[in-house]
Amino acid sequence: MKRHLISAADLTRDDAILILDTAEELAHIAERPIKKLPTLRGRTVVNLFFEDSTRTRISFEAAAKRLSADVINFSAKGSSVSKGESLKDTALTLQAMGADAVVIRHHASGAPHRLAGSGWLRGSVVNAGDGTHEHPTQALLDAFTMRRRLAGGRGDLEGRRITLVGDVLHSRVARSNVLLLATLGAEVTLVAPPTLLPIGVETWPCTVSYDLDAPLPKSDAVMMLRVQRERMNAAFFPTEREYSRRYGLDLRRMAMLPEHAIVMHPGPMNRGMEIAAEVADSTRSTIVEQVTNGVSVRMAVLYLLLGGNEPALSAPSTSGTPSTPSTPSTGTEESTK
Repeated sequence: MKRHLISAADLTRDDAILILDTAEELAHIAERPIKKLPTLRGRTVVNLFFEDSTRTRISFEAAAKRLSADVINFSAKGSSVSKGESLKDTALTLQAMGADAVVIRHHASGAPHRLAGSGWLRGSVVNAGDGTHEHPTQALLDAFTMRRRLAGGRGDLEGRRITLVGDVLHSRVARSNVLLLATLGAEVTLVAPPTLLPIGVETWPCTVSYDLDAPLPKSDAVMMLRVQRERMNAAFFPTEREYSRRYGLDLRRMAMLPEHAIVMHPGPMNRGMEIAAEVADSTRSTIVEQVTNGVSVRMAVLYLLLGGNEPALSAPSTSGTPSTPSTPSTGTEESTK
């Protein structure tokens, strides 16, 4: 792995498998009475969020704390940013405070890349979502969920058929998923109205369809994307009812999926629009599972960026507390910097 995680395109197949394997090990921490490891003790992780977030911010905070890192939550609202402070000055302030990693979510596409390449920070930068560009850790947790459900938690997703449906134009999740899933060998199909597809989508490693019913019978997983009305400044479809009729996943469409297929959504959901409530709450849905898996995946990312030569997972002890570290089977003891 590189020093930063800015884009899913930064990850080779081996990088992605390493993260997923490490996350698989770290997922066992949740089964312990004391859900904590000493791996990042003394390290400082800053959650630098310029946009509102619930799942991603709390997930990164939980991940860092389970690895014993010190966590600073920075919100643009109520900070000097609201007074006009620049990203550079904010970064220099964080560097002066000794930040070892900065997890950044920003409304401007490219802000994490700017922060990582500026020289303002000596620590690692993790992209937690930038504008309509990318959200690599979301793609990793989605792949982790698919791998557990479809491949027994091992290897890649070679030959699996994944369908992403909805507002691709405004979705950073869609771009990161397409890139990562292609790296892992999956066949990806994007389904959306023409108005909600970005310019240049034909260069992405995927196929495009305007008909949702066509790919469903062959899909191993279908991921519904949220219609991001807060980013829309024009009419991209006639009505919500019309959108739901053509691109919403209801019980009829779910019945078209193969028996083993799963239903996913990165959240938050517009119930009744892109996904019916009965589908979201069905046994095929992995929506809550994705949130759980997000903590394990983000623990793996922070460990691999900051963990150095220490092992990812301590040997379990009978008392339920972490014992002397032992070498993990995935080889994650190697430095990734």
